[in-house]
Amino acid sequence: MNSPSDHSSIERHALDRTRAPVFRFDNSYARLPEHFYARVPPTPVAEPGLLRLNRPLAEQLGLDADALSTPAGAAILAGNRIPDGAEPIAMAYAGHQYAQFVPSLGDGRAILLGELIDRAGRRRDIHLKGAGRTAFSRMGDGRAALGPVLREYVLGEAMAALGIPTTRALAMVATGEEVYRERIEVGAVLVRVAAGHVRVGTFEYFARRNDTEAVKTLADYVIARHDPDCAEAEQPYQALLEQVVARQAELIAQWMLVGFIHGVMNTDNVAISGETIDYGPCAFMDAFHPQTVYSSIDHFGRYAWDQQPRIGYWNLTQFANSLLPLLGADEDEARQRARAALDRYGKAFERRYYGGLRAKIGLLDARAGDEDLALDLLGRMAAQQADFTNTFRTLGEVSADDPASDAPVRAQFADPSVFDQWAVPWRERLASQARPDSERQAAMRAVNPAYIPRNHRVQQAIDAANDGDLAPLDRLLEVVSRPFAEQPEHVEYRRPPRPDEVVERTFCGT
Repeated sequence: MNSPSDHSSIERHALDRTRAPVFRFDNSYARLPEHFYARVPPTPVAEPGLLRLNRPLAEQLGLDADALSTPAGAAILAGNRIPDGAEPIAMAYAGHQYAQFVPSLGDGRAILLGELIDRAGRRRDIHLKGAGRTAFSRMGDGRAALGPVLREYVLGEAMAALGIPTTRALAMVATGEEVYRERIEVGAVLVRVAAGHVRVGTFEYFARRNDTEAVKTLADYVIARHDPDCAEAEQPYQALLEQVVARQAELIAQWMLVGFIHGVMNTDNVAISGETIDYGPCAFMDAFHPQTVYSSIDHFGRYAWDQQPRIGYWNLTQFANSLLPLLGADEDEARQRARAALDRYGKAFERRYYGGLRAKIGLLDARAGDEDLALDLLGRMAAQQADFTNTFRTLGEVSADDPASDAPVRAQFADPSVFDQWAVPWRERLASQARPDSERQAAMRAVNPAYIPRNHRVQQAIDAANDGDLAPLDRLLEVVSRPFAEQPEHVEYRRPPRPDEVVERTFCGT
């Protein structure tokens, strides 16, 4: 489990109290011009206490997990102690929030402590979320509540286990303080690890100020950090735009293939690195419906499951607009290059999404009619309120030549005959491909998870954690870290919520 070390002796514990973790920082963003950020230290908390440490991630980062598990480590992870080499900064950015442009957002409750080079040679940000007020806090308190911190920890780990690009949590730390939202809540800090925190909104911040030099500096920085091959292209900034377009198209397709709804796809929540970032009012669907919304503030369904591809394109258009001064000698040339790059979005999305749907229903290659077959299944699932995850998982248990094996997937439909009708052409399609049934079933199990962090399970873990019980969190982390395994000892985690367990709304941490 991702839990603090158990120091078994008084002597060991006494020694560890003075054992400070070593961070080998190399802070490239802090070397950019000063107007890219505000230098600000984290605000100390009353009583830092390590709740959970992601030990495998610490190992990947080249950090000493045992040292991080000491009081000295907790003090660093909470922001009470600045380790050697850190240069704490709050990053400046703007953003379109529900299509309304806000010229100055920035890190209002998060601080970039510094950057590490991990064991694989990748540059990784170490980011404290809930670390106190900054120059961008406006009316916010700069703090985070335990519930949203726990949600982000769990969903980031689940997403990583699903193989979807994501930020992750190194640790969650109690603060010994209360925060005030709709009610008084337990305070916490999330230590977030990311490939980078530059967002579409970061580019918008400078572009809307007509600071072309800053846009160029930022673009050059991103190319050097994330896309060095673009520097050799004939049009480096168009090449960068094309890379970001491709990453976002594939990311959103991957979300949709597992029934994930981000919930707040504002441009300040779109990472240039292509990682899932800012888990707020997000959720995995239970019963499938394409217009599903969980966010408590998305009253008109702007960020519903089926709207995510369209919003992804809209967000990327704002990125392209920010880059226009770098794309051509005149406006017409720049816009032509921007459109050429954006035109790649639809094909990249469809290739990943429809290819993923074919794999989810067990098809080895692409043939005419496959997309219609997959979409017909989704339509029937929506009409029948079939569970998204369980329908695809149990479909993989079906034998191509034994209708009796259909029972588990038929049970997902209120009227099983609706599935039976679809299964006739599906079986005909399976018969047309030279592939052993066992191989097809194994391939389906490899792309259709059995376990997701269901909303009611996350909420149960949050409620228990607020009462000081982290055992439900540990069980949930154990389950979602192996989403494709059968895990018979945890089969109850496959169960959709009972009516009294349904979580209809999720909330932003602010």
